[in-house]
Amino acid sequence: MDPDRVLEGLDPEQLEAARALRGPVCILAGAGTGKTRAITHRIAHAVAGGIATEQQILAVTFTTRAAGEMRGRLRSLGAPRVQARTFHSAAVRQLSYFWPQAIGGPMPSLIESKIQEVARAANSCGLQLDRTGLRDLAGEIEWSKATQVRPADYEKSIAKAGRAAPMPVHDVARVYEAYEEQCRDRNLLDFESMLELTAAMIAEHPQIADRIRDQYRYFVVDEFQDVNPLQKLLLDAWLGDRDDVCVVGDPNQTIYSFAGATPGYLTGFSAAYPHATVVRLVRDYRSSPQVVRVANGALKHARGPAAEHRLELVAQRPDGPDPIYTEYDDEPAEATSVARKIGALIDAGTPAREIAVLFRTNAQSAAYEQALSDAGAAYTVRGATRFFERPEIKQAVHTLRGARQGAGSDPLVQTVRDILAPLGLTPEPPEGRQARERWESLAALAQLAEDIAAARPGATMDHFTDELDARVATEHAPEYEGVTLASLHSAKGLEWDAVFLVGLTEGLLPIVFAESADQVEEERRLFYVGVTRARAHLSLSWALARSPGGRKSRKPSRFLDGLRPASPSLAGRDNRRQARLVQCRICGNTLTEAAERKLARCLDCPADYDEALLERLKAWRRDLADEQKVPAYVIFTDATLQAIAEYVPADKGRLSRISGVGAVKLERYGEAVLALCAGEEPAADHRGGEPHGGRTEPQTD
Repeated sequence: MDPDRVLEGLDPEQLEAARALRGPVCILAGAGTGKTRAITHRIAHAVAGGIATEQQILAVTFTTRAAGEMRGRLRSLGAPRVQARTFHSAAVRQLSYFWPQAIGGPMPSLIESKIQEVARAANSCGLQLDRTGLRDLAGEIEWSKATQVRPADYEKSIAKAGRAAPMPVHDVARVYEAYEEQCRDRNLLDFESMLELTAAMIAEHPQIADRIRDQYRYFVVDEFQDVNPLQKLLLDAWLGDRDDVCVVGDPNQTIYSFAGATPGYLTGFSAAYPHATVVRLVRDYRSSPQVVRVANGALKHARGPAAEHRLELVAQRPDGPDPIYTEYDDEPAEATSVARKIGALIDAGTPAREIAVLFRTNAQSAAYEQALSDAGAAYTVRGATRFFERPEIKQAVHTLRGARQGAGSDPLVQTVRDILAPLGLTPEPPEGRQARERWESLAALAQLAEDIAAARPGATMDHFTDELDARVATEHAPEYEGVTLASLHSAKGLEWDAVFLVGLTEGLLPIVFAESADQVEEERRLFYVGVTRARAHLSLSWALARSPGGRKSRKPSRFLDGLRPASPSLAGRDNRRQARLVQCRICGNTLTEAAERKLARCLDCPADYDEALLERLKAWRRDLADEQKVPAYVIFTDATLQAIAEYVPADKGRLSRISGVGAVKLERYGEAVLALCAGEEPAADHRGGEPHGGRTEPQTD
C-alpha cells in the first residue's frame, strides 16, 4: 500500500491530522467535518508507512454502529485487521481471555439491562418502584459507577456534583449497596464493573499488562468528549507510560454528562500532553450554508469550558433552502403539520429514511407516530427494542441463514423477498400498528439486500448472510425506508437530508430540570447537535399550548433567540408584529412559514395558476441546474416557481416583488423567466448562464 495514495482526497486539516503519526494527537472536529475520514486515513497511513501493524492498533468508539462504520472504511483502505471496538467490547474480550489466569473460576454472566437486578435490590430494601422509578435508579447507579462513586460516598458526591437524586439519597445509596452485593453473590457483572475489573486486572498483573500493551501499541479514541472517569481509567491502563494516542471529539457535542461524561479530558488534553499536536477540523461537508449558519448561531452565546473551544463551522456544500421556523397553537396542530410537510418532501423525492423528527423527550414521540400513521407515512422509532432482538428479526435471520445453501444464482433481492414473504413481507404495509411494525422490520432486511445488490452487482445469498452475520455481531441495524422518530440524545452520530426539530419551548428545551448554568449549557449543546443532524432541510417548530383550546402560555425556547425571524435580538416589538401580520391573500389567515410567505397564501388554500407555465419553469430550471452542476433549488425553489406561475409577472418590477427573487437572481435569470411567462423560449444569451466570467459557485440573495 502506497502511504501517499492513502492521503489522496483529504483537505488540508484532515491531511495534517493524517500525517501526525507519532505521539499524542488531539483532533477537535466540528459536526460534519469528516472526523471518521480523517482518523481512518490516519490509521491506514500509519499501517502503510510501517509505523504500526494492523494488529497493534486499537480504535475505540462509543457505539457498535460507529465501530462498524470505522471497520468498513478501514477495510476499503486496505487495513481490515485493525481492531475497531467500543470500550465495552474491547474490555469484555480482554477480560474473558485473561479471566482464568487473573481471577479463575467461572466467568460471571454479563447483565444486559440493570432493571431486573435493581428491582430485586430495591425490594430487598423494602422499596416498591414502578418501571420509571427503576429506570431512574438504574441510571443513578450507572452514573455512580462511571464516576467511581461508591455507595458509602454517594450522598457526599451527589451534593458536590450538584446532581438531583431521583429519590431520597439515603435510599439510593442503600439500593446501590444492595445491588453490588447481589451481583457479587449471584456472579453477575454489569458493563461498568467489567471496565473496572479489566483496568484492575492490568494494574495488578504485570504479565497481563505486558501482553496487552505488547498487543496494542497505537490508540485512537473517537468521541473523546463523551469519556467518563471509568473509561479514562481503562484507557490509561491500556496506555501505561506510552503516549501514542490520538483523541478525537468536539467539546460542544458533550450531551451525556448525566451519565458521567465530561469534556474535561478533551479540553485538558494539551495540558496533560504539552507536546501534543492539535488539529482543528472546521470544514463542514454535511450541511448546507443555511443550516451551518443556524448551527454557528446556536453556540454564539454559549458559556463555560466547552464554549471556549467552540469551532466556527465553514460550510462546503452548495446553498440549500432556508430553515423554516413555525409557531403552532397546540401540539396536535404541530404534529399534523409536520406529518403533512414530511409527506410533501417524500412526494418531491426525498426518501423517507432521509427524514427525521427529533424531540427532547421520548414522551413526545406518540403524537408524531399517530400523525404519521394518519398520513400513511412509514416510520421507525429509534431507541425502541434493539433491531436484532425483535422476534420477527430473529426468525427471519434464522430462515435466511438456512436458505443460503439452496439459493443458487437467483437475483439476491428477489430471493430475499421470496424468503421473507411467508414471514409477513407483503407488497404493501398491512393495517394495524403491530402488524405494520413487524412488516417494517422485515422490509428493513429487504432494503439491506437492495443496498448490497446496488453496491455489489452479482452479490449472492452468501454475501448477504455474511453481511447479516456481521451486523448481528455488532448490532449494526440496517436502515429502514421510513421516517425516523428519535430523541435528540439518540440522534447523536446520525444525519438526514431533512430534520424536523419539534417542541422547542421553554421547559422542554431547555428541559425544566435544567436549573444550573452548566445544565442549561448542556441543553444548548443538545440543540446544536439536533441542528447539525440536517444536511439540507431544517424545520424548527413549537406549540403555544399542549391541547387544542388550551391556554397559549408557552414560550419559544431561548435557544431560538437571534435565529428565528423577528426574535427579540433581531427586531423590536413593532417589527415582530409586522412580521407576524403577513396574511393569506385568499383566506386572510396569518402566514408564518417561508413557503407560504413566498406564495402569499396558505399552502392548503386553492389558487389558480398556469400549470403549463409551472412545468416550463421547472424544465428550464432543471436544464440550467444540470448545465451549472448545482442543485435545482439553488436557482429557484419550488415555492418561488409556483409564485411566479401564479402571478405571471410581465416585467422585472413585478418579478422583483416575488419573494425569493432578489437583485442577483433578477439580473441573472429575469429575462429568461419573463420570456417563459410570455409563452416564449428564452433567448440563447438570456437562458440564465453565469454572467461573471464562468463563475460556478451558487449564489443566493
